[in-house]
Amino acid sequence: MSEFKSLEEILDFAIEKEREAAEFYRYWADKVSDKTLKQVFLRFAEEEEKHERKIREAKEGKAILKPRGEVKDLGISDLLTEIKPREDMDYQEALRVAMQREKAAFKLYTELAEMTEDENARALFLILAQEEANHKLRLETIYDEIVYSGN
Repeated sequence: MSEFKSLEEILDFAIEKEREAAEFYRYWADKVSDKTLKQVFLRFAEEEEKHERKIREAKEGKAILKPRGEVKDLGISDLLTEIKPREDMDYQEALRVAMQREKAAFKLYTELAEMTEDENARALFLILAQEEANHKLRLETIYDEIVYSGN
């Protein structure tokens, strides 16, 4: 993370990460056969694209709202071993992969917020961290419903 020389480089990096995340969700939405998971992945792709737009707006100097309160964490993804995505993933495995990605995105934005001295960028990164934590919570809730309730 210390390789950044400017706020612009940090923002460009974050834009690229959001683009990669949207591509990931669109790719896997096309690969999974479960219609519900397909819709979840498409919705997350759209949200990652919104994140990219927010970062671009911040880069253009537009003001950023202040972050909201903390997001609840079920901690389910902390208990699961990491898995690699593959085309024959079942619904449960696809949820695990997505939870891993959202957890990593949360950590990334938290670290970027700590790195920058620019208050506007810090607020942006904290908001994005919260949104990624919300994604993870939604995935964990779905996972909890299908795995632990036996559906």
